[in-house]
Amino acid sequence: MPWSVAPLRLGRTWAMAPDAASLTARWDRLVRAEGAERDALFAPSRARTQHTPVAALPGGAPSTTRFAREDGRCPPPLRVAHGPFDEQWLIPDHRLIDVARPELWRVADEHQVFAVEQGHVPGDEGPSLLVSATLPDGRSPAGRPGRIRPLYRRPGGTEANIAPGLTALLSARHGRDVGAYEVLAWALAAARTTPRGCAVPLPSDAALWERGVELGGELARIQTRGARGGERPRLPGGRRPYVRAALPARPGGLTYSPEDETLHVGDAGRISPVPEGAWAYRAGGVRVLELWFERRTARGEPGTLDAIVPAVWPQAFTSELLELITVLALLADLAPRQEALRAELGAGRARTTIGRAELRAAGVLPVPAAARRPASVLDHYEEGPDGQFALI
Repeated sequence: MPWSVAPLRLGRTWAMAPDAASLTARWDRLVRAEGAERDALFAPSRARTQHTPVAALPGGAPSTTRFAREDGRCPPPLRVAHGPFDEQWLIPDHRLIDVARPELWRVADEHQVFAVEQGHVPGDEGPSLLVSATLPDGRSPAGRPGRIRPLYRRPGGTEANIAPGLTALLSARHGRDVGAYEVLAWALAAARTTPRGCAVPLPSDAALWERGVELGGELARIQTRGARGGERPRLPGGRRPYVRAALPARPGGLTYSPEDETLHVGDAGRISPVPEGAWAYRAGGVRVLELWFERRTARGEPGTLDAIVPAVWPQAFTSELLELITVLALLADLAPRQEALRAELGAGRARTTIGRAELRAAGVLPVPAAARRPASVLDHYEEGPDGQFALI
């Protein structure tokens, strides 16, 4: 997948939140403020102040006036993937985001799937590659973000972001047509993180390829949470997590009891059954459930927009927590199959994988420079700063 994009850089944390209502309240507080107070609340950076001229984001807020003159309503918050397995809300306004990567926004639609590399953490056995159906910010809890690789280079699910000639080579090797999504599924199952980036061995054995593609398809369905025509992930009956005791209005922390598979939320809240694999699941060197919870119970510095958060634990957070437990439990169940696949690839690497020489002979390598750049997308209008026409 040669075209890749670096992670987004917000520049101000208040533009993203676990709930949309907080973002609307933060916006309203900001536009009501005046003078030095408004400037301090905005949290200016080198890339963005209230007076910075910027173009509109593709599909985002239409206003391109200087933010210093903004007095309207908050644009509808957008659901985005915030690091591994967390979905939050973002104000889709280019005036608030230091580096938004507009090329990603142009191809983010109901057909797109994003592969997100996980930064290298020595000794970490977490996932090397994740997929998201929502626009990802590409951040890593370990502070070592990887690259974002869209499956398609153009809107509408057209022009796959696959090295030219690769699907033809794999089709010839495995005796049937191989599509772009299968390449992504294989990468999801077989990728491994290295200090130089995400490495994906390509198998020469057709049976091994089929097993990897099947496994990767299951991983993708779970990670995208049923998007793109799939079913939302569910555990078998009797293993589904339920709230056994109501969660407190202001839960203080998470603890886990492996004996009865119970997740304790604050002093009184209880959820079970929670498989130990879900509780222990790590990504980017941290435990996913704990990081998710910390982000929803954090309190910003008083006097800042980050301090505007829900007064009590919203019901929506509980629903999201139950779904996250389900996702992590299902992924933990698939981990042994993924480890076995990687072990088989590593055991006979020279004879089971397609080497660089074969890729060069097939014309896959070197990858053309044009394939590493964004495709030209000129079929829709984008507004430049202060209403000017934007040249893309």
